[in-house]
Order: sequence, then structure tokens, then C-alpha cells
Amino acid sequence: MKLASALLFTAALAAFSQFATAQPAAVVEGVQMPAWVERAGVRRPLSIGMELKGGDQVKTGAGSRALIKFSEGSLVKLGENASLSITEAGADSGGIFKAALRVAEGAFRFTTDLLQKARRREVSIRVATVTAGIRGTDLWGKSSADRQTVCLIEGAIEVGADGEKPALMDQPRQFYRREKGQTLPLGFVEAAQLGEWAKETDIEAGRGAARRGGKWQVTLASVDTQGAALAVYDQLRDNGYAAEIRPAAAGDKTVYRVRIAHLPSKAEAEALVASLVGRFDITDPRISP
Repeated sequence: MKLASALLFTAALAAFSQFATAQPAAVVEGVQMPAWVERAGVRRPLSIGMELKGGDQVKTGAGSRALIKFSEGSLVKLGENASLSITEAGADSGGIFKAALRVAEGAFRFTTDLLQKARRREVSIRVATVTAGIRGTDLWGKSSADRQTVCLIEGAIEVGADGEKPALMDQPRQFYRREKGQTLPLGFVEAAQLGEWAKETDIEAGRGAARRGGKWQVTLASVDTQGAALAVYDQLRDNGYAAEIRPAAAGDKTVYRVRIAHLPSKAEAEALVASLVGRFDITDPRISP
């Protein structure tokens, strides 16, 4: 029964993605696993093409990254061990895209596609107790237990902690810092340092990340029973890997294949295999386009 439910859920999700007419608030474009989304108290792996909406919370694990595209073209990149809540996302009656995001921990980058920079938007990103108000710009930030950092890359933003007057930042590489509950004077970061910060949120090549449009897949198990397939499937999904089960005919019997799809190249598929073999009862993975 559990296998049937998993297959029905996958089929329903695919059908919804194909036929839904309403544009989703956000869509998952890339995942360097493990990563999860929590919705209405239910936790599931973050998967390519997954539609996100207000109330969702995205979390990444160690060594993980996530790339999320909002409906008006802006992108949010998440680094490892990050937590992003989507409080609000969508266009209002005046055609202005409005979003409210909260980063409880970890590094993030908010950026816009070159073709979408002129789009009207009002976005606020709350980094722990610090709020950045955005109108069409790019920025990087990070939240940890005793420090919050927001760095402007392009455009203009107002940044301030609760109870304090927001500071205007309108010069590239200007950054705001708050350490141990104290706001420090605005400063400027060197280009090299900004490049290092950006690496914390960029999906890394050769780490087995899935991408939208990826044509390669890894079959992690091919077994004769539903129970054996579920044993691998459940372990992978519980640990933040977006596994699927696909029954297939093999002569006069049915085999159950557990796979991860949407890998952009053979090299990325090989990297994912290298990271998973020997774990979650995976012993003989297969790669295919």
C-alpha cells in the first residue's frame, strides 16, 4: 500500500505540473542534495520542478545548495545548512510582484535575471532580526547564531534591525553587519571576498546536483519486491534525496527501480553515485541518459 501511495503521489504531481494553469509562486530549478521542504507539518525532499508557495519552508543540509526561481524571474540561492521560509509570494492587483522571505540561518543570494531587472517588485528578506527591503536588486546575506550580514551587489536596499532606523545602501559591495545584537557601521567588502561569499550559495560543479531539464538519471536499486524498493526509497527521501520508484517489466516479472533523475550530465550522475554508494543499502547503482 505504501508503494502504491508513493506512485500515485508521483503521478499526481506530474499531472498537476503539466496541466495547472495558475503560475506557481516559485519553482525549484536546482538542488545539490540533501534538501527538504516542509509544508503543513509534512517534510519531503526538495525536488526539481517542485512548486513552492507561501507557508513553505526550505531547508538544506551539509554540503547542500538550492536554486529557486520566483514567478517574476528573480532567483534565490541557498547555501548549506540554511533555512528559508516563504511568507508571501505573488503579484498584487497592480501587477507588482510582492514577496516576503525569512532566512533563519545560513547563506543566501537574491538576484534577478537580466531580462527581468525592470520588473516592478517589492521584496523583503528578513535575516534573523534584520530586514532588507528590496526593489529590483541583487544582494547576498548570511545568518548565524551571533552574526547577520547583508551585502549589496547591485541596486539599492534599506536594511535595519528591529527597533532601529533602516540604513540605505546604494553602492555596490556595501555591507551591513550586526554582531552579538549590536549593529556596526556600514562598510565595503573587497571584490575577492564577495566572490568567496558567492561561492557559499552557488551550486558546485561535480557534486551531483540535479537541474531542471537534466536528462541523466541514476538507478540506485533494481529489486524484485516492493518492500525492498521501499527500504531504499524511504531511506533516501528521509535523508533529503528526491528518489522515485518506477516499476518495469523484466521478462515475466516486475522489477522495482529506485532512481534519482534530472541530472544534467554523466559527470554529475557519477558524482552523485560516488556520494551515495555504500549508503542507504546502495551497492550497484546504474547511470543512464
